[in-house]
Amino acid sequence: MNTSWDTLKLLAEPTRLRILALLLREELSVAELQEILDMAQSRISSQLALLRSAELVADRRDGKRAYYRLHNPLPPATLALLRSATEAVSGQPELAADRAALSRALARRRAHQEEYFNLIAGRLGKNYCPGRSWEALGHLALRLAPAIDIADLGAGEGLVSQLLARRARQIWCIDSSPKMVEVGTALAEKNGLANLQYKLGDIERVPLPDASVDLAILSQALHHARRPQQAVAEAFRILRPGGQLLLLDLREHDFEKARELYADVWLGFTVAALHAFLEHAGFQGIEVVTVSREAEAPHFETLLASGAKPA
Repeated sequence: MNTSWDTLKLLAEPTRLRILALLLREELSVAELQEILDMAQSRISSQLALLRSAELVADRRDGKRAYYRLHNPLPPATLALLRSATEAVSGQPELAADRAALSRALARRRAHQEEYFNLIAGRLGKNYCPGRSWEALGHLALRLAPAIDIADLGAGEGLVSQLLARRARQIWCIDSSPKMVEVGTALAEKNGLANLQYKLGDIERVPLPDASVDLAILSQALHHARRPQQAVAEAFRILRPGGQLLLLDLREHDFEKARELYADVWLGFTVAALHAFLEHAGFQGIEVVTVSREAEAPHFETLLASGAKPA
């Protein structure tokens, strides 16, 4: 960094001082500085280049735009000098006009964002939005999972459990396919998830002790069970008092090809049927809600059922 004498010489030029006074308040693009100062872009850019060379300001790219801010960190003596210089001329008409123009520019920023969100209000979850994917939101939600013991029943490769294992204390993935157990075990080892264990077993006869887990998951597995009521009863058995069951499955449909294409035993379930399965097993606080509907035919809908084992 230059000496205080060099800094004083830079601050002696009015345009540079006006720019620094603005950047003390807000990070701004070149276009915004041009509008606020009512100057040509070439003049502003040349002054910014000098200030950047002196390490008084720094820039960042955002697409085609360049934004400028004060260099961070500035030496305390340099920052004090800059504040003193801008304060000394704060009463000048040009500085007052700059502050008013800055307020208008920031108000336009806010208005633009508000206009966009007002336009899409009520459609935010239905239209494309960059970066807003169910995968990303799932990762966010899974970070909230506490350190508990989990059983993923009919887990397949255990993709959900692979994510949950990063927070859970212990996860058991139960599946009746030896190949699924083999692939899932290899994935857990590859990802270094020592707390994720796979067991070969049937969701209607879960190979886990009574009251051994805090959360049981049946994700798109129940419609493969020969006796779905028995699978829900097994989930109840392995849960500790106060434990929860989360059950995702298809709403009842008439797409008969699902039996051939996906080895489905049941063509989904009604809301009433899922509620009855949980109630008969002994769960309390039961809820069954629709959480998604596919846009493409046959428009499968997914139900989420939940309930708690009495404490």
